[in-house]
Amino acid sequence: MVVVFHGGGGRAESTRTQTHMSDSGSANGFIVVYPNGTGRLRDRLLTWNTGSCCGYARNNAVDDVAFVRAMLDSLQRSYKIDTKRIYATGLSNGGMMSHLMGCALSDRFAAVAPVSGELSMPCTPANPVSVLIIHGTADKNLPYDGGPGERALERHDVKSVQFAVDSWVGFDRCSSPPLVVSTSALVHTTYSNCAGGTSVELYKIIDGPHAWPKGVKLGPGLDAPSTALDATKVIWEFFEKNSKR
Repeated sequence: MVVVFHGGGGRAESTRTQTHMSDSGSANGFIVVYPNGTGRLRDRLLTWNTGSCCGYARNNAVDDVAFVRAMLDSLQRSYKIDTKRIYATGLSNGGMMSHLMGCALSDRFAAVAPVSGELSMPCTPANPVSVLIIHGTADKNLPYDGGPGERALERHDVKSVQFAVDSWVGFDRCSSPPLVVSTSALVHTTYSNCAGGTSVELYKIIDGPHAWPKGVKLGPGLDAPSTALDATKVIWEFFEKNSKR
């Protein structure tokens, strides 16, 4: 099962359109879940509480970790789900939620794949979790190298992508030197020999914006997705090879 978290101000329906993850689920035999965050309006401008972000959920201290745990319990009662193969991904504030799932619910999630998302919260995973990070160097919302984002939903001192990578490599106790494969458009770095058979991978998209690569652009004010990488395809391939032991 793959849980896909919408970005700040988004909602479940648009995220399904944006990512085409349901098409991949139909083709590869996995359930896709698109939860909604919270907001002042019932189904618009929804956010997740990930510490440094965002909006209504953060300002009202919504316990999104408890929400997701309860959601998983409910889904597992209703559907036949392989508990060793539960995964999380999402864009922006949803990418932050993916990090949070690995940090706080490492007993439930085998792997997470944040897209243009910051590791913005204190993180003490109890179990090893495989992590795939996708982030563009031209991201003006959550800058690749950190610092204040020109177009951030909520301005704050963003932590760099390298901080997230180094953190997960440390959490998962990866011992092999990183393997780096570069092209003019992508730098793919893989860290292996990690605890519990996990792995940590980074796709650095050169000049990539704040968007779901090869996804659907949902509005005129949003960045056009990079075509350097098919995020949905790459994420499922990563999930498929990483399950809990």
